[in-house]
Amino acid sequence: MFYEPGTTDHGLPYDPFKACVVPRPIGWISTLSPSGTANLAPYSQFNNLTFDPPYVMFSANQTDNNTQKDTVRNVEATGVFVWNLATYALREAVNATAEPVEYGIDEFQRAGLTKQAASLVEVSGKKVPMVESSPINFECEFFSKIRLPGNPPMGSVDIVIGKVVGIHIKEEVLTDGKIDVRKTQPIARCGYYEYAVIKETFEMIIPGGQKATLAGLEGSTKFHRKMEGGKTVGGRDGSKPQNENDASARTS
Repeated sequence: MFYEPGTTDHGLPYDPFKACVVPRPIGWISTLSPSGTANLAPYSQFNNLTFDPPYVMFSANQTDNNTQKDTVRNVEATGVFVWNLATYALREAVNATAEPVEYGIDEFQRAGLTKQAASLVEVSGKKVPMVESSPINFECEFFSKIRLPGNPPMGSVDIVIGKVVGIHIKEEVLTDGKIDVRKTQPIARCGYYEYAVIKETFEMIIPGGQKATLAGLEGSTKFHRKMEGGKTVGGRDGSKPQNENDASARTS
């Protein structure tokens, strides 16, 4: 079969596009509003972008009222957010925080989740809350936003990029110094209303064994810094935004 999205009909009872790109990591993003109200929501278009320094991205479509998602509003206003690993044990809470509610509602409370204060990122002196029961959390500073136009009301999307400035990993999910997917059991978004849980892995090493290539795949900051004589680019304030669509990258 072949079809042109938005132009010709695919002829299937359900739209296949999202089911073709699977599994997708879940961006379970927590923020604070400028007034200090907690927000928590999952986004299935999420990933890491690079490793030295680390950056992540998530994208949020408009609401059915053609307005920005609460998460994007908060990130743009405050300049900070936290990513929390969505796990199989927390799947019901992840699903509960996906429900659209009025701006200013605390999704942590609605989902019965305990908050843990971030170490670095804050809004007006108040630390951004993390999901305490999530085994991994990234504290992030807003770097830039790209708006992709789409058909109303929900087609337009905000792609938010953040620099990871702090990483929390619970000791119980480590085995021999590595994060053990059999312990974290992350969930991922598939097509339609389907999810996957990751419990098993297999290894493949690129032929040739070039150290730089393998270190890049591993995300080895230590090896990468040795290649450049220990040079670093920026501190927590980092590099300035390069994208013309970015209004400004703020810190709290």
